[in-house]
Amino acid sequence: MILCGIDRLLAQAHRLAGRPYGLLGHTAAVTRDLVPTHVALAASAAGSPAALFGPEHGYYAVEQDMVASADERDPFTGAPISSLYGDAVHSLKPRPDAFRGLEVLLIDLQDIGTRYYTFAATAVWAAEAALEAGLEVWLLDRPNPLGGTIHEGNSIQEGYASFVGALDLPVRHGLTLGEILRLEGKRRGWPGDRLEVFLVKGWKRRMSWPEIGRTWIAPSPNMPSHAAALVYPGGCLIEATELSEGRGTTRPFELAGAPGLDPLALSRALDELLLPGVKFLPTFFKPQFQKHAGKVCGGVQLIVDDPAAFRSYRTGIELLRLMKEQLGAAFSWRVAPYEFVSDRAAIDLLTGSTELRTALETGDRALAAERLEAFYRKFRHDEDRFSIERRDILLYD
Repeated sequence: MILCGIDRLLAQAHRLAGRPYGLLGHTAAVTRDLVPTHVALAASAAGSPAALFGPEHGYYAVEQDMVASADERDPFTGAPISSLYGDAVHSLKPRPDAFRGLEVLLIDLQDIGTRYYTFAATAVWAAEAALEAGLEVWLLDRPNPLGGTIHEGNSIQEGYASFVGALDLPVRHGLTLGEILRLEGKRRGWPGDRLEVFLVKGWKRRMSWPEIGRTWIAPSPNMPSHAAALVYPGGCLIEATELSEGRGTTRPFELAGAPGLDPLALSRALDELLLPGVKFLPTFFKPQFQKHAGKVCGGVQLIVDDPAAFRSYRTGIELLRLMKEQLGAAFSWRVAPYEFVSDRAAIDLLTGSTELRTALETGDRALAAERLEAFYRKFRHDEDRFSIERRDILLYD
């Protein structure tokens, strides 16, 4: 049986008795019995939290991406909820007085193992602010739903850090949130005696989500399934274009396309690449909101049939390349501000450099292929470096 950090804390809830504590959590933070973390704590010896903090999408994950969440009061416990995702970049980090009167900050967030998923940045920044304010930080760990054996992708070049690239990690990092906090604590010199990780009992790095035996609770509105999480490291790249990444449908990130794309030609071109662990179903879909709302898009559905072999980031790059080639002049990058950044392209923020964009913009196919191969070689270099750095902070077999 897999026991997450909250399940283990509840057995020690007396440690919080009489101590004012805050909780950074969200709707996917539940016990093994599917009781929300803050509700379970309130019914235990710990008592009700004095304050709640919500990440992007809000504490109850009701907001779409890049939509500000307001401060509010929790209907279950009566605790005030402070939003850590507002309408300006300064809202992403806790205010200096956010932890006034608290002794402990609990963090219980379900991450999905991808650098640009913003919960890890929020957890790190909140932990850092809490430690600076003199609090203890207890991280209630959860499994990485992509497993912990594979890490994939390049690191971030100087000048390209952002909310979707706040931490020096590969795109798919293979760490739990507890391990990320240990890594950042080591990098930033945090006091180790005030950071505690409540481990996941029974989890092994090689485990896939179906082996874990936990119900999938969507941590954000467009992460409705484990299938979406599997393809997200590569599928999110489509977000940086005017193509549809499937938002506004029931299969976000599993679908990719645009009006005018030929599904059959695209799927055949993808099949020729022999990308491991995935098949491409030619299809049509109609988003109900966001990009191309109400319009029929031609494209593909990504179906992962071998998660252990599947490399989502590289698959997403090749998918983006082929869609750009097919659309030609009709293809365009996203130019609107992205996560409060307007002076750099969204694709550069996601990939952490200009290398992918400039490779795909090369008119000469042979030169573009050469530049892409150089980009893939950089993956291997950065992955090897990260393998060495992460050895000392791993918490699980």
